[in-house]
Amino acid sequence: MTSARREMMSNSVAVIGGGPAGMLAAAVAAKRGKAVTLFEKNPVLGKKLLITGKGRCNVTNAAEVEELIKQVPVNGRFLYSAFYTFTNDDLITLLNKLGVPTKVERGGRVFPVSDKAADVRDAFRKLMATYRVRCCRGEAVSITDCGEKKRIVFADGKRAEFDAIIIATGGKSYPRTGSTGDGYRFAEQLGHTVTPLKPSLVPLELSDDVNALMGLSLRNVAVWVEADGKRVYEDFGEMLFTHYGVSGPVILSASSHMRDPRNKAYTLHIDLKPALDIEALDKRILRDFEQEKNKDFINALDALLPKKMIPYAVERSGISPRSKVNAITREERRMFACLLKDMTFSVKGMRPIDEAIITSGGVNVKEINPSTMESKLVPGIFFAGEVLDVDAYTGGYNLQIAFSTGFLAGKNV
Repeated sequence: MTSARREMMSNSVAVIGGGPAGMLAAAVAAKRGKAVTLFEKNPVLGKKLLITGKGRCNVTNAAEVEELIKQVPVNGRFLYSAFYTFTNDDLITLLNKLGVPTKVERGGRVFPVSDKAADVRDAFRKLMATYRVRCCRGEAVSITDCGEKKRIVFADGKRAEFDAIIIATGGKSYPRTGSTGDGYRFAEQLGHTVTPLKPSLVPLELSDDVNALMGLSLRNVAVWVEADGKRVYEDFGEMLFTHYGVSGPVILSASSHMRDPRNKAYTLHIDLKPALDIEALDKRILRDFEQEKNKDFINALDALLPKKMIPYAVERSGISPRSKVNAITREERRMFACLLKDMTFSVKGMRPIDEAIITSGGVNVKEINPSTMESKLVPGIFFAGEVLDVDAYTGGYNLQIAFSTGFLAGKNV
């Protein structure tokens, strides 16, 4: 046996999980000469990556690194080494080298120019192939520390031993993509603490009955959330009414700012006409009324509101739907304008974790070396991505966490 062959065998690395963190970790480790095997239980790699950003893949955010850290409300400081070792600029440069040019959209969100998540996934498959990462279909069920070696037992009963293992299994959200919480079980098997898991970037349930609005999609609305009289979130964009409450981009973002839904009462506010102040909106309504002066109130709002919103807004206004618009008082008209500028809903809670985009909670970062992603409890065990107790707001930050921690694990394994 040659010395090179012995060196290769003494540097065997397993990566569990074929998402963004796992694929980059595997490629980086293999580039350093490690013998890397990536195990993925799905028939395809990057299954969750393919549905991010509605299939467009918001790979990162163009903000400065310090701003990236501010967008991670849970254990953001833990990511200093990861974010500075593999920055968002490094990620964009790598994607460009791999044939995936990127573009920056509103809020600094970075997408592939093609708007195809598959292009990002395929780029990392190409990178792994370049450095001869061995990709295998396999579902790990347990990991055991055997001293110098780490043993993986698979669902089919097979076993394999490696010098080091990178656990990049994702969280517990979107279980149909394979994120079923396996990494948390592995961490606990190895003596790690897993902080309580809860959904983040998830639709909201409302106490108000919004069944009449189910399926209504609103664009260009302003949304804010208040708790204890303080505004905890505000944004502008798209949302959707469902049978249980609300969803859509601005709602998912709002949920990540609602850190204590069990103990705080949150109120959702929607401005249906953010481009107009109250005076301009009142004049707009008056103009519409003058053109429809012989119509009933409920039949005079077609130019102002989506059809499905009209009966709901009329009911909440307290104005009789059959009132002639020429009989509606200035005060009533003004109150209706105020309603459209601030339609409020009581938040009942969040949808289940399996409907969330990401999982809040995970492997306690106090037990992980932030400079290497290696376990402080079990040498040779590394963690990367959503399995860690770090989660960020929407806008590309969570994928940057995956790539940066994956890179750091691959660099140090």
